[in-house]
Amino acid sequence: MDPVAHLIFDIETVADGELIAASKYPTEPAMTPIEAIARFQEELVEQSGKTFVPYTYQIPAAIVIAKLDKNYDLIDLVSLDEPEFRPHVMTEHFWRGWESYGRPQWITFNGRGFDLPVMELAAFRYGLSVPNWFKNDSNSYSQPRNRFNVTSHFDLQEFITNSGATWFRGGLDLLARMLGKPGKMDVKGEQVQEMFNEGRMTEISDYCRCDVLDTYFVFLRMMVMLGRIDRQRESEIVAKAHEWLTERQVSCDAYRAYLDRWQEWKDPWTVVAE
Repeated sequence: MDPVAHLIFDIETVADGELIAASKYPTEPAMTPIEAIARFQEELVEQSGKTFVPYTYQIPAAIVIAKLDKNYDLIDLVSLDEPEFRPHVMTEHFWRGWESYGRPQWITFNGRGFDLPVMELAAFRYGLSVPNWFKNDSNSYSQPRNRFNVTSHFDLQEFITNSGATWFRGGLDLLARMLGKPGKMDVKGEQVQEMFNEGRMTEISDYCRCDVLDTYFVFLRMMVMLGRIDRQRESEIVAKAHEWLTERQVSCDAYRAYLDRWQEWKDPWTVVAE
């Protein structure tokens, strides 16, 4: 098996109700974690009209990683610490896995704005040392966390928006659908907290798996744009990924649902003029 060259990842997070209660309402009568979250969300709606809790109050609920070789072929796709989904263990596996594979390139969609800050804060929360990521003793442009260091982290949203020069309305869902892939299906991000409260951890993980698959196929098209592969090679990789999912769909509801809504990209270059 070829070495891992790229790690595509996505996370799902939930609010830490105990932290919210302790930090925002320390002098008020004792609240349950769920009550503290609800109170905070009410305040957020008054301020911004949205219930989304800032990442600084969140912890990982699921982390899914796709491993790719140097040719962009899918090696494996894993949900960390499944089925226990312990935040501290998932965080440990996330950072130690990156180290053990020789610090491959992270691939995300908006990972610079959300996913990686969450994982960096999780390292702080759980007391993990990650010196090769928080490396600040070299030139700033070569440091892994530098916004423009795509060798360490290639954020697809940063790429498509020219490092934030534009606002990309539609996000990953829109890009995936342009390629005939499912995009968002039955679950939306705002449902994750409720699913977590109900103990539906596998469903959260499956939702995360599908986001990683969408990210993978969007990443491949961006490699076409960059001239790293051509459309023929992209088609071959996508076909192999489809076969990989088909072989595993019996044991994974997420793969079966993804394949049920899979469509082939309509290649305009193959249309024969009438």
